[in-house]
Amino acid sequence: MIVTVTLNAALAVSYEATAVSFDKPGELTRARYRASGRGVTAARVLHKFGHDVLATGLAGGTAGELIAADLARAGVEADFTRIGRESRRTFGITERDSGRTMRLSEPGPYVTTEELGRFAADFRRLMDGATAVVLSGTLPAGLPPEIYGSLVSYAAAAGVPAIVDADGEELLHGARRRPGLVIHGNGAASELLGLGPDAVAGAEDQTVRVLTKGDGWTAELSGADQGGMSRGALVAGLVPGLLLGWSWPDRLRHAVALATSASPSGDVDLGRYEELLSGDLVKVERLTA
Repeated sequence: MIVTVTLNAALAVSYEATAVSFDKPGELTRARYRASGRGVTAARVLHKFGHDVLATGLAGGTAGELIAADLARAGVEADFTRIGRESRRTFGITERDSGRTMRLSEPGPYVTTEELGRFAADFRRLMDGATAVVLSGTLPAGLPPEIYGSLVSYAAAAGVPAIVDADGEELLHGARRRPGLVIHGNGAASELLGLGPDAVAGAEDQTVRVLTKGDGWTAELSGADQGGMSRGALVAGLVPGLLLGWSWPDRLRHAVALATSASPSGDVDLGRYEELLSGDLVKVERLTA
């Protein structure tokens, strides 16, 4: 079982409107609710591809209940540690005619020391029988940046390989505990590799770059119609290769095709995914010294 951890899970609330204006009242459609956060997205994508996956993390209030309910509807097993405060919500209002979307986000909830202790106990329990753990996203208020490092150590003690998908100080703490892979948004890959992980991956300008202890690779789509990449789906795409021992070129072809075929919330266009792979449109090259 692959465990994905989202400590700052969100409830994505989306509306449509005829027009978005700061000066005039407008009418919205009924709200649509979706569980959100990079770890949640990774879990949704892994489930779509038939992997045994469990989503965990922190969730509270009505938003937390709706997060769990949405994952249940999608068939994704979830076991979140409950907290006293409301999980954050994000809001998207899309204009029907223009397609433009206004996006707003609440701050994450404050997490107490007692709640963190309960989550740590739940996490250690879930490591029994886990095949890999993915630690993704930002941290809510009250959590120390060292938390990802501690979770990597708990996983290592249970013999479970860890993937850390984060940024900033929390990524550095996680990288120092020697996980199997760290994924960054715009960090210095060589410096991160020097902290101890087996490999470092990052996406920038539609190109994914990987550094390992003795090698390096880049992967990108050929052709003009590249589209965006979902970071949560990119993470999900790199997990099977870690477990099954795929070569890095094979890992990257799968991950880039998947990340380009998925929405930010984890919906995958399987037709596009198969087209990218069968058409050999993901070009992988070895980095030269």
